[in-house]
Amino acid sequence: MKYVAFLRSLNVGGKHVVKMPEIKKLFEDMGFKNVATFIASGNVIFEAKSATSAKIEAALAKALGYEVRTFLRTPEELARIGETDDSDCTLYVGFFAKSADADAKRKVKALSTPVDEVYADGTELYWLCRAQSYSDATVTGTQIEKALGQPVTIRNINTVRKIAAKYS
Repeated sequence: MKYVAFLRSLNVGGKHVVKMPEIKKLFEDMGFKNVATFIASGNVIFEAKSATSAKIEAALAKALGYEVRTFLRTPEELARIGETDDSDCTLYVGFFAKSADADAKRKVKALSTPVDEVYADGTELYWLCRAQSYSDATVTGTQIEKALGQPVTIRNINTVRKIAAKYS
């Protein structure tokens, strides 16, 4: 089965800088097959009979010396996510581990402003940003994580769509 691992907080703001060839080798050393990386933000595509975030997180922590939260999806799941309409905004998608309950969904939705609309659906967050740039957004990743009560890693919808198209 093919998986996409979204690694949180790698190569962001000069922290936890890891070259993708090193990440690729770490995944190969875990026994995964046909490993590929996609851009430098911590997107890893691989094949395995089964995979768990916990196994990957433990191996990465041991090799790198710090925690790397990992969120797994299939290319088919990404294709479904990629169908989201983003015609009047820049769309970001957040990935998290546990499905958002009603309270978390309410808290996330309450973060919405005329500039940023955010909502959780299952184990994904959809952030429709109408600001000129990400830095002009009125919502932050920290606010989103607090509302959800769990870590999130965020990608631009274009990245999600490109991975789905290339690896489906």
